[in-house]
Amino acid sequence: MESVLSISPAFIWFLVGVGFLAAEFGVPAFILLFFGAGAWIVSLLVLLLDIGLTAQVILFISSSLLLLSSLRKYSLKTFKGDVRNALDESFTDSKIGQIALVTKTIKPNFPGEVKVMGSYWRAVSDTTLMEGQSALVVNIESEDGLTLKVIPT
Repeated sequence: MESVLSISPAFIWFLVGVGFLAAEFGVPAFILLFFGAGAWIVSLLVLLLDIGLTAQVILFISSSLLLLSSLRKYSLKTFKGDVRNALDESFTDSKIGQIALVTKTIKPNFPGEVKVMGSYWRAVSDTTLMEGQSALVVNIESEDGLTLKVIPT
């Protein structure tokens, strides 16, 4: 007499994949997702072919590691996004048009420092600006958003 609780190996591998996906949400390391995909690959193969348990485990490990090594770096670039977010850009862009106080002398080709909105920033200018002089912030000069371009007021 066959047991009522007999579950298909394909369904078991599918549930293992769901478990890895759920674990990925709990521990977002972007690794467990690929093991879940490996389990789903084995689930599909077990559904289509008659494969023994040893072959299933070997397929699971190899497909999971292959997916992990080939897709993780690309997927991180795609899903992680840019390090700078909209809040950072709007905060930095809000400096444009503000009056700054030169705290370290700025010369052409030699950056100095200005104080704007209560913070100190690296600054560059095409003209010499002496310490204590006021300047107008006209642009964000560096890619990291930490260097401001200023002109005399």
